[in-house]
Amino acid sequence: MTRRAASADTRETDDGSGAVRRLAPPARRFLARRSGVLVRLALWSLAETGQAFLVGYGVAQAVDQGFLAGDTRRGLLWLTVALVAVLLGAPVIRGVFAQLAGLTEPLRDGLVRHAVDRSLGPAAAGGPGGTDRAAVSRLTNQVEIARDSFAGLVLTLRSFVFTAAGALLGLLSLHPSLLVVVLPPLSLGLGLFLVTLRPMAAAQRRALAADEALGDHAARSRAALRDLTACGTGPAAARRGAELIEGAAAAARVLASWAAVRTAALGVAGHLPVLALLLAVPWLRGRGVTAGALLGAFTYLVQSLLPALHTLMTALGAAGSRLLVVLDRIIGPERPQPRPERPPAAEQERAGEPERAGEPGSVRAPAATRPEPALAAAPRPAPGAGGAAVTARATAAIPGPGDDAPNLGGRPADRARTAAVELRSVTLSYGVRAEPVLDSLDLCVAPGEHLAVVGPSGIGKSTLTRLIAGTLAPSGGEVRVDGREVTGRPPAELAALRVLMPQEAYVFSGTLSDNLTYLRPGASRADLDAAVDALGLWPLVERLGGLDAPLRPAELSHGERQLLALTRAWMSPAPLLLLDEATCHLDPAAEARAEEALARRPGTLLVVAHRLSSAVRADRVLVLDGTDAVCGTHDEVLDRSPLYRDLTGHWQGGPARRR
Repeated sequence: MTRRAASADTRETDDGSGAVRRLAPPARRFLARRSGVLVRLALWSLAETGQAFLVGYGVAQAVDQGFLAGDTRRGLLWLTVALVAVLLGAPVIRGVFAQLAGLTEPLRDGLVRHAVDRSLGPAAAGGPGGTDRAAVSRLTNQVEIARDSFAGLVLTLRSFVFTAAGALLGLLSLHPSLLVVVLPPLSLGLGLFLVTLRPMAAAQRRALAADEALGDHAARSRAALRDLTACGTGPAAARRGAELIEGAAAAARVLASWAAVRTAALGVAGHLPVLALLLAVPWLRGRGVTAGALLGAFTYLVQSLLPALHTLMTALGAAGSRLLVVLDRIIGPERPQPRPERPPAAEQERAGEPERAGEPGSVRAPAATRPEPALAAAPRPAPGAGGAAVTARATAAIPGPGDDAPNLGGRPADRARTAAVELRSVTLSYGVRAEPVLDSLDLCVAPGEHLAVVGPSGIGKSTLTRLIAGTLAPSGGEVRVDGREVTGRPPAELAALRVLMPQEAYVFSGTLSDNLTYLRPGASRADLDAAVDALGLWPLVERLGGLDAPLRPAELSHGERQLLALTRAWMSPAPLLLLDEATCHLDPAAEARAEEALARRPGTLLVVAHRLSSAVRADRVLVLDGTDAVCGTHDEVLDRSPLYRDLTGHWQGGPARRR
């Protein structure tokens, strides 16, 4: 364990003294800059001291000098003094709250600025600023907790100090023996309460840490739902969530236990002084304490001292510990960010999507340890045996690359001996007992070939593209791109091998040029102009204000987004392009131009087709039909596949004819 990690662990388990030492200097500076507010607050509170003194003293004098002395008028006059003192509490409280805003609002503003600086600082410096999900909790929940706790603590601490001063001064003025009876049980309860403060702060700190960990796990799991479902790691994430929930519940139970101890201390401090005063009445009467003084002492206890003490202990036990923990988490030294959990799945990377290091969805599986199946030995089940599974033996000779293709991105020109894409007995099922989506699929795609994949919705076309892209690990078999197995390969290596274009095109805020050259940052302006010209993007470029104009994704249509993403894919140096219905929002003419341009670029093109024209343009067509797979040219597949004939008839608006 590193020193920094050990320090972080200590912060989570200390008893609060470390946090007090860390927070004391900034707290002193904050209060020193607001000395004027503190002085005005103290002046208003002095009036509260007088109010507390007059209430009990007025009751005592009304009894001794008025009613017991036979002077009812004088007794009523003293009760009127006590009543006026109570009524004067309203403007005093109003003045106190007016001054309190001068402390709480600057505190909240300062905490918000500090939380924003801490969150945005790493991002501005090029670090992973977007991964600090705890910043959301600090900016919203924790800042408001600090503000409300600070306000409550100032109010109750001020009220207790000045009210207790008035009540104790009143007890002393009535008879010194009253203090001898009241102070010991009062001090005992208060001392017992103070002993619980540090453990209570530690329990509060652990509860907050457990809450943050649970929220972070929930956010990561929600962002990675597709990968968790596709890769079968949902149960592991659920178990981790259950562990965090149990940890949060255990921390809450510990916090509740210390709250019970605090309640017991409150009972001792709140009820024992009254009981002691009742038991000491004969002794006090023997020392000359009058009936009015006794009644005044009870008034001080019940109306002033004990309510103020109860409020103080509640505030210190709840608001005080929360304030200490929350302030330490917001303005204390940064804790090292935990490394994200990586479930055993393949890295989710799509064409044009920025790589999110350390976020959910960027997950990788360990390298497969399955034995390499021989291509000739791949099983071929009888039709219908696989349910909805796809089984195929679709191989082809591998021609050399076209001589007329320009060399983009420095890719090797000679790939005659290596297949661009090769699947060897690939099986994929989403669960141990689930029917396989693909079953023992063999496929070989030559370099420079244009392959269209067709089939009904949900048959496994997108699954096939994800397997080839390496974002989904097969249940069995082997997937190779450019002769290299993709399962478990690092994201940077996968990005150099292929580009996966999903249906939802990704466009980010920035310049148009930034978006188009994202996959090839070093591209020259000539290369960029060639890509824009090839995809027919110039009208959109001119409408947006040029290649260096700022781009606002919300102002683009779905088709325009797809066209931008396709141009970005054309610019990529990767030798394999995978289009998963990436042209579905384009009109037929724009789709034809885009596919023809992408087919002319050096490399291999695999298209999940949603129009007949896409299949006709391809060199070969792979039909996934749920029981078997057929691969060949358009005419060959039209003759061999009833499903393809049905799909062709659907696309053409009538029954297809065999050629």
